[in-house]
Amino acid sequence: MTGYKHTQIGYLMLVITLAVLVFFSWLQITARAEPPSVDSGANFAVTAIMASILFILASFVTLNVTIEERFLRIRFGWGIFRKKFPITEIATVRKVKNHWYYGWGIRLWFWPKMWIFNISGFDAVELTMKNGKIYRIGTDEPDILEESLLKFVH
Repeated sequence: MTGYKHTQIGYLMLVITLAVLVFFSWLQITARAEPPSVDSGANFAVTAIMASILFILASFVTLNVTIEERFLRIRFGWGIFRKKFPITEIATVRKVKNHWYYGWGIRLWFWPKMWIFNISGFDAVELTMKNGKIYRIGTDEPDILEESLLKFVH
């Protein structure tokens, strides 16, 4: 049984990824258009680095949050970066606002010590685990996520 499922789209990251794709495409076209010589043409290592950068950027375009009977699961993009939290280990749940300087993506913040998972905006739901660890999950619907989590936690 799934109690909650939502995918948030990071439009800024989508625009950045597309802009980088256009820039890298322009670089490749320019490199291939040079007259043949020893140093002309597309370099395999450079092309591989460009592809890796695009792959990582595209991984942070969406954040999928799912609550099931036993786990809260979060997944960035197609699932390269993901985490699951056992529902039984969650002690408290509350809505919070992240500061702008917390940034976006996956972050370990040291004061207060917590992990932050977000792609857009400043709204989040803070989970305090029974072992004392704190996690913040960014969302564009904090009320619904908090309410859904509270149904499973308490």
